[in-house]
Amino acid sequence: MRSLKNLLVTGGSGFIGTNFIRHVFSNDGFAGKIINIDKLTYAGNTLNLVDINEKYGGKRYFFERADITDLNISLEVFKRYAIDTVVHFAAETHVDRSISSPTQFIFTNIVGTFNLLEAARIVWKDRKDVLFHHVSTDEVFGSLGGKRRFTECTPYDPRNPYSASKASSDHLVRAYFYTYHLPVTLSNCSNNYGPYQFPEKLIPVMIESMLAGKPLPIYGDGKNIRDWLYVEDHANAIWHILKRGDFGEKYVVGGENQWENIKLVNRLCELVSEETGLLEPSLKGLISFVKDRPGHDLRYSIDCKKIKKGLGWKRTVILDDGLRRTVKWYLENRKWIETVINDQDCQRN
Repeated sequence: MRSLKNLLVTGGSGFIGTNFIRHVFSNDGFAGKIINIDKLTYAGNTLNLVDINEKYGGKRYFFERADITDLNISLEVFKRYAIDTVVHFAAETHVDRSISSPTQFIFTNIVGTFNLLEAARIVWKDRKDVLFHHVSTDEVFGSLGGKRRFTECTPYDPRNPYSASKASSDHLVRAYFYTYHLPVTLSNCSNNYGPYQFPEKLIPVMIESMLAGKPLPIYGDGKNIRDWLYVEDHANAIWHILKRGDFGEKYVVGGENQWENIKLVNRLCELVSEETGLLEPSLKGLISFVKDRPGHDLRYSIDCKKIKKGLGWKRTVILDDGLRRTVKWYLENRKWIETVINDQDCQRN
């Protein structure tokens, strides 16, 4: 089992990165340092980790506001903090944004990953007591038909600029393992949900729209199926990979919760009604169907056998429980919602 000392987390102020950092600091087996490097785009906010900074800042937690597309910055961070482990979350992730404006996805997801790999290769040289873990998505595999599930052996078939950029970064990571023998691991996860997710993804968007009495737009006929992974379970999966994963190996991680989008939104309506007293029929009456997204994959489903049997990980949160936790979190953290939305509006202006 590996000993992690100086852990570089890219995109640590974003949704999954924030939850991962919290997970690591709550783990009694970790006594090292975390260096969080984040550009702080609209989806990242230092507010996410205020309490972590107050408790560990300057001793075991360090924040660097920087862009991973700058190789010199990455090199400097690797050297200054004597980085021995990388968990690479930093990415542009919203499919709709990638369709309307793909440029930043290419720079951040491909060039940014390349620069981090180069920094690791240059600084680490031939060390084997280090690890570069790359976090990716199941969207690189394209759309599923029938009852099949994604595995580590599923061919890549990206259908939009976002998934294509993540597929490219995956290939770079694997190439650095085979060409330079850089110690790497890679994971492809299904749709994450839970606390601190910026309100542009399906679940937080629907919750916020219900509270505001706005329409609940669903693409196509609402029959698209996603495998939903509670973010805490994902953080724990990554921890298992960091401690026990084999160099050069890929692990697919899913929540084993496959739901149609329309079923998910209807259940959210019921939960919001229970928690707020808003009338359930009124909330469901806000549902509307809109023109489908270009290249919209029909179905995702993941077979987690490898990480479960090989590393001893398992998901602990079923979707209904996770949705209830998530609804309660967004209802109890209105100040956070207002702040991140206002920060985005300020960036636009």
